[in-house]
Amino acid sequence: MPDPTVPPTPPVPLASLLAREDLALRQIAGPRHPGLAVHWAHTSEMADPYPYLLGGELLLTAGVHIPEAAGSGTYFDDYVSRIVAAGGAALGFGLAPVHDTVPRALVAACDAYELPLLEVPPQTTFSGVARAVWQLMAQARHAELRRVTEAQQSLASAASRPDPVPSVLRQLARRVGGRAVLYGPEGTEIAAAGREPGSEVGPALAELARVVRPGSRPAPASATDTTGGTHLAAYALGAGRGFVLGVAVARREPGDHTIASVAAVLLSLLTGEHRSGTEAARSSALVRLLLGAPPESVAPLLGGERWQVVHGRPEGQDPDAVAASALGAALGSPLVDLGDGIVRVLVPGEREPVAQPGWTLGVGDAAAPADWPAADTRAGRALARARATRAPLVRHGARPALADLVPPDEAEAHARTLLAPLGETLADTLRSWLSLHGSWDRTAVALGVHRNTVRQRIARCAALLRTDLDDPDVRMELWFALRQR
Repeated sequence: MPDPTVPPTPPVPLASLLAREDLALRQIAGPRHPGLAVHWAHTSEMADPYPYLLGGELLLTAGVHIPEAAGSGTYFDDYVSRIVAAGGAALGFGLAPVHDTVPRALVAACDAYELPLLEVPPQTTFSGVARAVWQLMAQARHAELRRVTEAQQSLASAASRPDPVPSVLRQLARRVGGRAVLYGPEGTEIAAAGREPGSEVGPALAELARVVRPGSRPAPASATDTTGGTHLAAYALGAGRGFVLGVAVARREPGDHTIASVAAVLLSLLTGEHRSGTEAARSSALVRLLLGAPPESVAPLLGGERWQVVHGRPEGQDPDAVAASALGAALGSPLVDLGDGIVRVLVPGEREPVAQPGWTLGVGDAAAPADWPAADTRAGRALARARATRAPLVRHGARPALADLVPPDEAEAHARTLLAPLGETLADTLRSWLSLHGSWDRTAVALGVHRNTVRQRIARCAALLRTDLDDPDVRMELWFALRQR
């Protein structure tokens, strides 16, 4: 987790501020290593600024608070020590309008307490220095967000590869410039990527993973530590499954925690199936079906006897695998199929599917395994009606009908004879047209063709059937036949 003592703003390297030619700042005391950074700028003329500092500041002062005899006593030592105790990152001293030069005693105190001291020339205002800090901070934030976004995209792409877990670990290690390790529930190293750390880092990271692993007492979701100058972090994957992600980096960069958190979420999803057993049950069901087992004997492996089929299509685009999985998750079922621009989801019969933003759904009635093919057909018709009427969700209306009085074999024989002159395309067009009460426009939308095409096909149907499609009795008989196809 981020260090709570560090301000929640991107750090600005002190060297970047000194490199600004428009500021003409000059460091005249204190350490000069490249890791020095400031988190904001603050102006104060208080003799003791300690109560007003949060840590990480570039404190700017013109020396108004300095008494005349300050150089002969401990004033500057006390002043600088209080800034350091408050966590101040650097001190900027303005040469105008009070002092022409920086007091030597202040330079000596900053060297003694290792506080960077910057000389601010008369032409540079404190507000100009503060503005430069905010500009550099905005640039750092933009670079951090871009880095995190690129890392998220690469991690998501890695998760879709045939070897998702090693791919995610490799991408994580590359993005943070360190080592990424996946530990199993027993604490063993399952997979790893990135350069090997020092001999003491590996055991320390494994020990940190035990801190977040579920046990007899509550464990944190994540933990951090430092060993031999290497930053360590551990993330528990999922709720109580025991998998842990460990990360070791030589230098911690802004955004590392966010990137590692994204990887932890993806690995939680990837490792969840192995622990839950649902994947094994679905694989067993598939194998049994392929070996000839009847669907009703396989249904218990899927978690229920009666299921309903849902057909879905996103608005304005064809669905992809990610969208299909997302719809399945929203409907509460992992049984998802994507094909021909339609997502089909098998949902437990006791669950009530609801409309989903950005999707058009057709819901079939709950059916036993032997009736799943018919339920799939009814769900497809419900989707066609939903698209034609621009409704987010349409359910198949399952209720007793007159058609149930006719034996199925006789109904099918009558339908084959009556519809024999029509091909598949014409029959589908006629069924959609009748279901939408003869609306040319809505039928065109449902079939994805031009309204003139619908007119031509219906005219062709009337000619081949040698009947009047405006006659309600004819329409009723044709609808009965089409439902049996």
